[in-house]
Amino acid sequence: MNIPFYKMHGIGNDFVVIDNSVNSISLNKRRVKALCDRRYGIGCDQLIVLSNPKNDLADVYVQFFNGNGDEAGACGNGSRCVIAWLYRKYHRTEFILQTNAGLLPAQVIDSQMVKVNMGQPRTKWRDIPLKHEADTLYLPLAGEPSAVSIGNPHVTFFVEDLSTVDPVFCGKVLEKDPLFVEGANISFVQMLDRQAMRVRVWERGSGLTLACGSGACASVVNAVRRGLADRHCQVKMDGGNLIIDWDAENNEVLMTGPTSFSYQGSFDLDHYPL
Repeated sequence: MNIPFYKMHGIGNDFVVIDNSVNSISLNKRRVKALCDRRYGIGCDQLIVLSNPKNDLADVYVQFFNGNGDEAGACGNGSRCVIAWLYRKYHRTEFILQTNAGLLPAQVIDSQMVKVNMGQPRTKWRDIPLKHEADTLYLPLAGEPSAVSIGNPHVTFFVEDLSTVDPVFCGKVLEKDPLFVEGANISFVQMLDRQAMRVRVWERGSGLTLACGSGACASVVNAVRRGLADRHCQVKMDGGNLIIDWDAENNEVLMTGPTSFSYQGSFDLDHYPL
């Protein structure tokens, strides 16, 4: 059976999008890993699966799967790509996504730019979650990083010079530190000024990516919490830039950035057994 897919990216963070409301294919870790594999599959950082919403307020139910086959709670760049996909299909500018991290309202700014409300950040140790009680502003690890949940766990290390950090070596180790019950996404941040930062992210289950939307949100939230940044901040990542606004009144994080369609195609489901 041939299954249509769409290849998209948000500043280099790339995705394979499948409309499962039409196809209703079964997924497990083996099939997800095979589809995400860049040599033997289509290749992507994450697989995005769309299906009919379970909440009447939402336009679509969205699931995000990391390259290792695990399901993620949220994905900022992926959410923007879904909005761009919906915009192309329905020609509307406002949508609500239903995700495992909750309902995410979003708005199409123009043909490329999309703004997503990523919701309220959670900073209590149980919400990250951590293995035991700890100060999430200064975790008891070397470098004293900060932690926050943006629908998934993020840990932010603030460094003087990003070029001195090996995010692959460090990320592999830190992602699975025993303190993090569900693992963690690891960000390394160099502040440029109070409204700009340079960020590289090791994504839990996917590795080093050109960009991470939720990681950008987490970096700004943690920088503001530590008095290093303003609530409006430009985040410069390897694949491009995002604008993050942490709304003080509603305690919601708004992410604005570009999206791109790469191509569309189809794959033979029989080549990806469960």
